Amino acid sequence: MSSMTIIKRFWQYIKPFRLVMLLSLIAGTIGGAATVYLTYLTGRAIDKMHVQHVMFGTLIPLLSWFVLLIIITTFTQWLVQKLSYQLSYQSVALIRQEAIQHLNQLSVRDFDQFNHGDIISRFTNDLDNVSVACQQLFTTLFTGITTVVMALAFMLYLSIPLTLVILVTTPLVFLFTYIVAQRGQHYFKEQQEILGELSSLSDEAIHEQEIIQLFAQQENVQNKFTALNQSLYQVGQKAQFISSLTNPLSRFVDHLAYAGIGLIGGLILYKASGSVPVGLISSFTLYSSQFSKPFIEISGITTQIQTALAGLERIFTLMDQPSEAPDSPEVITLTHPRGKIDFNHVTFGYTPEKTVIHQFDLHIQPGQTIAIIGKTGAGKSTLINLLLRFYEVDSGSICIDDYPIQQITRSSLRSTFGMVLQETWLFHGTIRENLLLDQPQTSDEEMIAAAKMANAHSFIQRLPKQYDTIIDENTSLSEGEKQLLAIARTFISNPKILILDEATSSLDTLTEQHVQEAFLRLMEGRTSLVIAHRLSTIQRSDCILVVEDGAIIEQGTHDELIQQPQSHYYHLYHSQFH
Repeated sequence: MSSMTIIKRFWQYIKPFRLVMLLSLIAGTIGGAATVYLTYLTGRAIDKMHVQHVMFGTLIPLLSWFVLLIIITTFTQWLVQKLSYQLSYQSVALIRQEAIQHLNQLSVRDFDQFNHGDIISRFTNDLDNVSVACQQLFTTLFTGITTVVMALAFMLYLSIPLTLVILVTTPLVFLFTYIVAQRGQHYFKEQQEILGELSSLSDEAIHEQEIIQLFAQQENVQNKFTALNQSLYQVGQKAQFISSLTNPLSRFVDHLAYAGIGLIGGLILYKASGSVPVGLISSFTLYSSQFSKPFIEISGITTQIQTALAGLERIFTLMDQPSEAPDSPEVITLTHPRGKIDFNHVTFGYTPEKTVIHQFDLHIQPGQTIAIIGKTGAGKSTLINLLLRFYEVDSGSICIDDYPIQQITRSSLRSTFGMVLQETWLFHGTIRENLLLDQPQTSDEEMIAAAKMANAHSFIQRLPKQYDTIIDENTSLSEGEKQLLAIARTFISNPKILILDEATSSLDTLTEQHVQEAFLRLMEGRTSLVIAHRLSTIQRSDCILVVEDGAIIEQGTHDELIQQPQSHYYHLYHSQFH
């Protein structure tokens, strides 16, 4: 994206706050006018004192105006700054809100294209930089516009020749700023990208600290962090150095303008009139400073502006990712699912170069319990992802109750399933809120009954506030207890189809037995898909599928498969129990 494209797009998020912008502009106009008029009065005061006998009585009205104008200037500067903060953070909050809404509409496939830590960095570091840059820019801009226009008008009124001196040097400020910005922009973009990688690595190192220490990988992680940190330092140093040239060069040009006014301007006025009004030269020097000040201030925040542009480009790139394809108008809502599942010649690959599922066929009748086993990478979890339409099949079809899943609304399709995964997901909130996540109308009696079925009620009762205990980093819940809460949540949702992906892997043997009994009660009359590595959990399944390289190589009940000494299941079973 070009800088102009980014700015035009960002403008769309500023437009809703026109009133704040108008108030800022009015306050800036008043403050700029007061500042410029104060400079004019300063020249008049100097002229009144540049005589042999100073009449201090004549200065009192001017001093009264000084006090009033200083009060006005101070108040408007405070108001402009306050409104600029409001405009900056409200517009960025609008971007952040729209971006998170768009993020929730992306498919799981889209998330695979971005590192999670980098996404977090775009929402935090990048947008925070935008807020800071906007606040500084708006504060300068609203007052600066009036100051530049009125200072130019007063300069033309006082002396056209001296005004030309200023107008000749001012374009050089723009030229230097443009050249430096063009040379440094790609460094700022690279800087933000490295910062995203660094955030991702830090997030991973903090969350996986147990694994890092277990495998003694502290030095390896430290080396990776040091390498990224050094890259960030080198790129950041180049970006900051190039950008930092803008302000000194702008000030150098500004000081040349002072010299031009003092030397060239003085000679022109002296030859024209035979005398040089000291007050006029003083006012003009101040006007030249006021005229160039906004440009110099903007050049002084070039670093922040370029960082903000790089951050906006990164967040807009994320927002430009295509949303998950909407449901077609012909789709139906699955209101009373029976639980029949059919995979018909399904082929799928995460990338075009590598196919994971090959011409897969599977037919599950309502109420059946199907276990899926196989080596890591065999395609077990991929089947679940396809079934839930987290990914779309490359060819073939998947049907629920004889309806292709593309003809069913995603919301009704996914609400048909209840999932208990190997990794638990609990959010910051009370146990009650976690259990009633998608069923807030559930009564306390039903909630407690579900917790008892999942064998979770007993340990919940021992917590300080029982079901109102807040789950956070200070709540000492074991992985097994967290898993039990996830299982209880599934009981409450009462789905027609169950997906159990190593759902009891975090439980001890005794607890696992209780949960298995609860699962058997829950599975009655429901279709169940059980992905398992521990074969003791699937022996009662109606059918066991052995999957390898995305295809079913064996299927049958436990008793049927165990009677085949040459089968994969037979060897896998005996390797676990003998």
